[in-house]
Amino acid sequence: MRVGVDIGGMSIKIGLVDDSKKIVAKKVIPTQSDVLPAEGVVANIADAIITLLEENNLAVEQCESIGVACPGTVDGRTGVVLYSNNIRWEDVPMLDILREKLPVPMFLANDADAAALAEVIAGAAKDKENAVLLTLGTGVGGGVIINGKIFTGPLRGGCELGHMVIRHGGKPCTCGRRGCFEVYASATALMELARETAVAHPESLMNTMADGDVCKIDGRIVFDAEKAGDKAAKLVVEQYEEDLSVGIANVINMFRPEVIILGGGVSAQEKYLTDALQEKVNGMCYGGFICEVAPIVTSELKNDAGIIGAAYLS
Repeated sequence: MRVGVDIGGMSIKIGLVDDSKKIVAKKVIPTQSDVLPAEGVVANIADAIITLLEENNLAVEQCESIGVACPGTVDGRTGVVLYSNNIRWEDVPMLDILREKLPVPMFLANDADAAALAEVIAGAAKDKENAVLLTLGTGVGGGVIINGKIFTGPLRGGCELGHMVIRHGGKPCTCGRRGCFEVYASATALMELARETAVAHPESLMNTMADGDVCKIDGRIVFDAEKAGDKAAKLVVEQYEEDLSVGIANVINMFRPEVIILGGGVSAQEKYLTDALQEKVNGMCYGGFICEVAPIVTSELKNDAGIIGAAYLS
């Protein structure tokens, strides 16, 4: 039995994963990184793992390995979280702290990398060895799998796909650059564009669906209004899909994967989104009429991807 830990800004999901890559038991605890030091958060994770094992009549010695998926920049070789804005961590020796209570093999990876691995071994790309996962949430995360292994490059901080520039001199990004993919293709970007457009178009159905409060407009409302024929929502969706397709085409041109997988809240639109993106991307990829263009699909494992991928880190 393996343990996978998926750290999020608000909660931490811990799962027992069997040899068939299925989660057989799960526990969720609050992250509390806003009130606890990093050592306290990691201690809570260790205690929760021990409790989960005990609840399932397993000794620590029966745990084959523990894998941790963490947002931000991590060093998998040393087990250190170098920087994670989501949980306010910097230079946290994550695995060293865990090993004080759990003397078993341990591994650490970025959360998007772990989720991408999970989709390859048990999800939307399980018959593939080369895939890219893009998570469309607060930001845009990216995980690259080449020949069945997570690819980050030989130096730390690699494959931050959300921070490639798609518009030179564009909107400022939290990373300090301008025009990053994340600024235009995240769920946050979609909602910001929708809210600006709803204010400019008070007649929009988006305002009605949000009870007149633009702050309530989310991705679901945008797409529901667009499907209902709302012109303002249509403008939003068209612009969002255009920006997202530019980034996806760039990723295909760089890695030429067998499949592109979309995760995060926006991916709930499934084929309604991916069919439109595929049509745009097919015309943007280098040698698109000569070379193969990766199909665009959505995550199969969804919120479980981080746990499963973490459990199978090596």
